[in-house]
Parts: sequence; structure tokens; C-alpha cells
Amino acid sequence: MTKLNTAMLAATTALAGMAFAGAATAQDTWRIGITQNNVGVDSYQTTYESAFIAAAEANPNVEVVVLDAGGDVARQIAQVQDLIQQEVDAIIIWPTNGQAVIPAVREAFQSDIPVIVTNSNIAEDGFPFVASFSGPDNITQGRRAAEIMCTRFEDLGIQDEAQIVQITGQPGYTTAIERAQGFEERLPEVCPNVTLVESQPGNWNREDAQRVMEAFLVQYDNIDGVYSGDDNMGVGALNAALAAGRAEGITFVGATNFAVGYDAMGRGEYWGSIYQSPVDDAEAALQTALDVLNGEDVPFLNYFDTPKITQENMDQYDRPVF
Repeated sequence: MTKLNTAMLAATTALAGMAFAGAATAQDTWRIGITQNNVGVDSYQTTYESAFIAAAEANPNVEVVVLDAGGDVARQIAQVQDLIQQEVDAIIIWPTNGQAVIPAVREAFQSDIPVIVTNSNIAEDGFPFVASFSGPDNITQGRRAAEIMCTRFEDLGIQDEAQIVQITGQPGYTTAIERAQGFEERLPEVCPNVTLVESQPGNWNREDAQRVMEAFLVQYDNIDGVYSGDDNMGVGALNAALAAGRAEGITFVGATNFAVGYDAMGRGEYWGSIYQSPVDDAEAALQTALDVLNGEDVPFLNYFDTPKITQENMDQYDRPVF
């Protein structure tokens, strides 16, 4: 999450509160629209959608319109405009691009429809038009991933010489930007002599990440660690290293612990990640929208916790369902 000063946060929250005060009256049923990023791109988003629909169906006071942008910014903007025309009570958006969707979010705001951003925030310019963000603190996730990596290097005694590469998510996507930012800020604080030699996008795609890692392995004779913006890409990088016979001795750290990452940790091939539930994510977004509509005092940055998970403590966590 981009850092905000207290004054801006207070002003933004107050502005949103005034704009949506008229919507916060009790009624029998709330009609909520959601436009998602790209459900088909990975199992996290697929599980999120299923959990969101299940949570809505379990609440007799909620009707939902569920849309998916398929990773297309123009389609998502059109979907927001369609939800405005349908006069839904609130809109939840999982942005395809944190900057490009701002005009559509502004349009919803001007139509007195509260917007809840889920999972990955929009750019800071759009904050005045948002009622609340519901999701993980992605900068904290990146920072925690750096701490996992550094602690592992210290245990191995290579904290003064290790070289690492980074595979980021989709360019322009806020989560990708923030996880990389948190990692790059924290790593030199905890392991100042570790060198990040290169970063390349893996686009949240396992096959893309595998190709990126294949190129890294050709280019660099010495790679001690790989940080990936999520475990889906992290396992792609692991697969490339396994195929090249170079996985042993490389510390793989990711974020959003997928089942494939959890299983690779259990096999001793993948070191650590950040535990994040798509079910919690979806349920939190729906509840945040309902709280806003019901006039509850909702924080602008409505985070849920995402702890560190490694081979050493993974028995404390259930295998992810995605």
C-alpha cells in the first residue's frame, strides 16, 4: 500500500463518508456488483470468485452481479459503467490496472455509488473516490518475504555474498508494484550485502515465470535466491531450476502461498512464502461493502493479516485450497 500521511487519509475518509452517507440507510436487500481482474489466470482468483458467490448466497439481504474483466482494462471500465447504469448499491473492483481504472471509479463516486477496492489497490490519485480498500498489505508482504530470505541466508552463512533474482507480477498492477517495493526496501535493511542482480515480470503466470527463470539461469552462473511475487510464479521458477539441475542451493521465496508452493515446501524444494487466503479475501471484501452501505465506521485501509510461512512452521497452517 502506498504510504499516506495522516492528513490525507483523514481527508479521504471524510470525503468518502460524506459522499456515501445517503446510502447508509437500512433496507431489505443490497445489490452489489463486482468486477474482477482475471478469474482464469490463476487458482487464487478462481477460488476467490467461488468464495465470494458462496458468501453472497449465504446472506439473504444481498444480491450480487458478478463480472470478470479477463485482464482487459477497457472491459473492466465498461463493466463499471454498466454497473453504474444498473444502479447497484455498491461496486467492488479488483483492478486490472491501478491507474487506468481511476476515471471509472470517479464516475461511480459521482453517481453516489460507493466503491470498495479489493485485493490490489488503485493508484493514490484515485483514493478520494474510494470508500475503502479491503485486502492484504502488499508492501508488508514484500517486506516479510525479504526477512524470510535474509534469515535463510544467515542460517546458511551466505548473507554477505548471496545474489538473488526477482520475478515480479504483471507490470502496472498495484500488487506487483507494492510487493516488489516492500521486498526491495526491506532487503538492504536486514541483509545489506545481498545483491539483487535483476528483476523481470512473470505476469502472475507459471509458464512465463519459468521462461524468465530459464533466462536467468543462462545469464547468471551464481543464483542463491529467487523472490517471486506469488507462489504460482515461484513454482514456475523452481521448475526451471529443477530442469536445469540447479535447484539445490537456491532459496525460493514467494508470496500468496498456493497449494503447489505448500507442497513444494513439504518436499524441501521451496523455502517460504506469505500465507494468504482467497476465501478470507473474498469474504472481507463483501463484508466491507456491507459495512459501508450500513453506515459502519470502516477504515480506509481495511487489511487482513498475512503471516510468514516456511518449511519450519508450515505444519501450523492448513494446505491452501487453491
